Amino acid sequence: MKIKIIENRKKFFTFSTILVVLALVSLMSKGLNYGLDFSGGNLIQVKFEKTMELKELNPILDEIALDIPQIDNNSRKVQISDGNEVIIRTPEMSEKVKNDFMKDLEEKGGKFDLLRSDKVGASIGEELKSTAIIALFVGLILIVGYITVRFEFKFALAAVIALFHDVIIAVGGIALLGYEVNTPFIAAVLTILGYSINDTIVVFDRIREVLKKKKAGSLGEAVDLSVNQTLTRSINTSFTTFLAILAILLFGGASLKVFITTLLIGVLIGTYSSIFLASPLIYLLDKNEKLEDIGHN
Repeated sequence: MKIKIIENRKKFFTFSTILVVLALVSLMSKGLNYGLDFSGGNLIQVKFEKTMELKELNPILDEIALDIPQIDNNSRKVQISDGNEVIIRTPEMSEKVKNDFMKDLEEKGGKFDLLRSDKVGASIGEELKSTAIIALFVGLILIVGYITVRFEFKFALAAVIALFHDVIIAVGGIALLGYEVNTPFIAAVLTILGYSINDTIVVFDRIREVLKKKKAGSLGEAVDLSVNQTLTRSINTSFTTFLAILAILLFGGASLKVFITTLLIGVLIGTYSSIFLASPLIYLLDKNEKLEDIGHN
């Protein structure tokens, strides 16, 4: 059974549009939950001797905030794991203020062991954010240049549209889940770009081969034939990658959750875009292609 990519292109474009709109709505309504790397501030992780619940900890922090305004309810973020491990994120504090906070926390909340204490200045956080955005755009520009040289510009344009589609959906998914965005998240997005473009180039190579050998009477037929010839390879590669990522997500621990979840979304949506979005986009971008007799190969 052959999938008629060109004949059903409107369905695929509609599905992609819905996903992108949902991702954008998520980004505009919830926004990204920037972590310490980008927002700046202090991160303190402690392990209490007793089990600590959020409803018990928040009043303690509210009381401390009377003396230390930096950790008021509007600016702090609190996370509890394993019952007695607590992660507290606050705006940037001086060393003296941080020591006062630790002392008050122990007096009011009980004894604990300090597991981690990090500090990132606000200016450094902004610099990291700018660098991350530049890295993404440089990556896209290099991809456009490579595909234009190897194929032609319409292939590059189709690939970049598909990549934007993948990145927007992956980032929107993280925003919807409310996960904290940090530097490993940027690494995951760049990995998605590499994985998705690799899958897309395989399909593009086959389209070019079919056109050169004149195995199809039109570009539309060439796209359908090429996608169906590479479909099994794409699905098998994505499935094995998915299994590996899923195993890391299940057993890799909380520190890898954002990185792996982003990759998981990206691999799934990247496989879809390589087959059902990038290829029919080439067809639409070819001004010499007629729109009749589509999908009858």
